[in-house]
Amino acid sequence: MCRKHLLLFILIHCITLLLPEIVHAQSGTSPAIQEKIYRIDILEEIDPGIARQVSKAMKEAEKVHADRILIRLNTYGGLLDAADSIRTLFLNSRIPTIVFIDNNAASAGALISIACERIYMRQGGSIGAATVVNDKAEALPDKYQSYMRSMMRATAEARKRNPQIAEAMVDPRIKIAGVNDSGKVLTLTTAEAINQGYCNGVASTVKEVLAQEAITSYQLITFEPTWIDKVISFLIHPALSGVLILIMLGGIYYELQHPGIGFPILAAMVAAPLYLEGLAANWEILMAVIGIILIVVEIFVIPGFGVAGISGGLLLLIGLTVSLLHNNGLDFSPVSNINIFSALATVLMSMVGALIMFILGSKVFASSPGFQKMVLQESMTASSGYVTGEIPGISIGMIGIATSFLRPSGKVKIGDVIYAATCESGYIEEGTRVEVIGMLNAQVLVKSI
Repeated sequence: MCRKHLLLFILIHCITLLLPEIVHAQSGTSPAIQEKIYRIDILEEIDPGIARQVSKAMKEAEKVHADRILIRLNTYGGLLDAADSIRTLFLNSRIPTIVFIDNNAASAGALISIACERIYMRQGGSIGAATVVNDKAEALPDKYQSYMRSMMRATAEARKRNPQIAEAMVDPRIKIAGVNDSGKVLTLTTAEAINQGYCNGVASTVKEVLAQEAITSYQLITFEPTWIDKVISFLIHPALSGVLILIMLGGIYYELQHPGIGFPILAAMVAAPLYLEGLAANWEILMAVIGIILIVVEIFVIPGFGVAGISGGLLLLIGLTVSLLHNNGLDFSPVSNINIFSALATVLMSMVGALIMFILGSKVFASSPGFQKMVLQESMTASSGYVTGEIPGISIGMIGIATSFLRPSGKVKIGDVIYAATCESGYIEEGTRVEVIGMLNAQVLVKSI
């Protein structure tokens, strides 16, 4: 009996497992497959911070093996270079992209929307008005519009949409019979966008968008920027670029003047990647870094004529200036002389401001109670048991002459012998009389007299 009961139990269990499959097979249906939807919200001005967040979200979508990416968008536009970065991400995405225009997709928002494979709009929404304007909402010269036209056209062609419609969103001179014959920049309503193939349907919510895509079983994952992402987005905004330059250059200068403190160079190290991440291409970053290296080499390694220092200063100036321009690699066609002058003025004023602020502030900072707690207050004198390395033929109080510019290292001649030397503070010009005040790391420590 036990054996019969066991066989009966196994039979009933197998029937229980196979019954759903049998029912589905008879009804011609299969079990619902749950899709993984990754949602990204773009609900503000398009800037480097938003571009950074979208890039991070796209990487996370790939990491979780999302089946589709859904962008909920409502924006009046923003910076063209940031929008172009997002457009490129969507065009090159291996994951299908759907955009839900939750009211407005103007200017840069229109470019981003057209880059998506599928477009849905809220009733009463709009897409278009992509003319390139300045901060006063005035249309920029035609070469800017030409660049935007080509970008809109190429994006529309990539998604098999009418490129003339996309161009008309930029240029009022482009007239399309029955669509845009008013001589104004084209903006499509939801109904017009559907008629022209620029919208796949009307929806009021993300759920309705997915329903129209025949997605009924899904897992919705929404990208949530962390507080660090929000802080970085704020700091890399182009409006703060001058402040970041000032902190970066000022920190490097102060650390070179007072080595060992740590805080100024830490501030510079934080400011530099924030500035460069938000604005610069790789070759622009490399140019600025090489410039800083040459300046440091000029100060500490090869004092003299100043070729390294001048070259480093020029590379740093050019690198920081170019990073503020909205160029596309080595293509500067979208950049006007006014943009170049404005960027150059921003960098120069930041450099001068950093120099003045830290020269004037160094004395106040060095004498502040907080700074005094950070540095050693006791003097390491011979009477306290401290000794320094001795250099044969050299004693404290000897007089010599600088045979090179000490910045702060260089050469001095004492008697008939030339020694490696370091000045006590600041710089000492070539030909200046110096006095030996000690020995440090096999170098003569001197001061000008």
